[in-house]
Amino acid sequence: MQNQFKSLDQFLTQQQPYWRFEAFFSCLDTLLPWTKTNPQLCDWLESLSPQQIECYKQDNASLIADLTPYLSCLEQVEQWTGLAFLEKQGLTLARGVDNGVPGRKLEQIVSMGEAALRDHHGTEWLEWCSGKGFLGRILASQTQHKVTSFEFQQMLCDSGQLEADKQSLPMEFVQGDAFSAEAENVFNQQQHAVALHACGDLHVSLLNHATTKQLPAITFSPCCYHLVEGDVYQALSAIGRASQLELTKAELRIPLQETVTGGERVKRHRIEEMSYRLGFDLLLRTELGFDAYQPVPSIKKSLLADGFKVFCQWACEQKNLQLPEADFDHYHQLGLQRYWQMERISLVQQPFRRCLEMWLVLDKALFLAENGYQVEISQFCSRAMTPRNILIHAVKV
Repeated sequence: MQNQFKSLDQFLTQQQPYWRFEAFFSCLDTLLPWTKTNPQLCDWLESLSPQQIECYKQDNASLIADLTPYLSCLEQVEQWTGLAFLEKQGLTLARGVDNGVPGRKLEQIVSMGEAALRDHHGTEWLEWCSGKGFLGRILASQTQHKVTSFEFQQMLCDSGQLEADKQSLPMEFVQGDAFSAEAENVFNQQQHAVALHACGDLHVSLLNHATTKQLPAITFSPCCYHLVEGDVYQALSAIGRASQLELTKAELRIPLQETVTGGERVKRHRIEEMSYRLGFDLLLRTELGFDAYQPVPSIKKSLLADGFKVFCQWACEQKNLQLPEADFDHYHQLGLQRYWQMERISLVQQPFRRCLEMWLVLDKALFLAENGYQVEISQFCSRAMTPRNILIHAVKV
């Protein structure tokens, strides 16, 4: 893992011009970022239709194959990001264990549960950031081992405890703050800790407490890497701390930009909102003389249906500005053009998303190895089920 991290770190450092940017702001320039350094790449990007761009957004393998002639470094991406899938037989769930769990989420939870069960260590479970304890229910029902479900929201604790008691499962919900000193009190050396999609500093807190208390095993899938307190990522491992890469919160979002859910309505809303924001920016620059982007708060998606002019009126109210008279159809069309330019630019960043995620995952895995754990990194479910499908499984040596 050390060699892999070093090579990946060098790769990302060398290729920074192709991933270290925010496409939303890069598209404000009429020229593509690599016009001087890689004109052939830019010619290819400019030749793409919106339909081709959308196809590439959903097909990373085809994108990498077609980008590689202009960006030969992408030949290495597979060696940094290829992970084995865990072999699973499927679980037979006890009646009622899946009560209240939405379909896609249930698939993820069952896959995660089976992954933890296949190499269970200890005589108890600790379910970190448990919510209503859906994962804990599966672990409790399959092993009859005690599950301590640690959750911040009292309402979720109450709901989860009620359901666990109804099913006579050996689960105890504990309300607490994962960032408080008292959180370490829920850890003990008989527990196998699990966490499904624990965000940012929440999974960092889990790792710090679990290694301090020397839990026999930790199985978790990280998520939302940008939800950290500091302005830049604080590496956990010694080799990570020695890296020259300092990832900002915006850059920590890059691995999260792939989505597989939502459907046509969500896609349409995104096109509308992004093109409206970009068109509004052009309107402010041209009509009111602004020379920098003016951020606008989040908007209810239902308001987008009222059209671009209404969006501009709403945005001006948020910014305490007087809406000028303008050709709103013209600025909306310019916003749409910018939207597709943004999507073009983001295609170059797309193959690096998983590389950045692997850099972050390896940093956590190496931290566990430094603390005496044998670590395995794999995929616990398909990316179609969730792009956040990386599993880190660590067993105390």
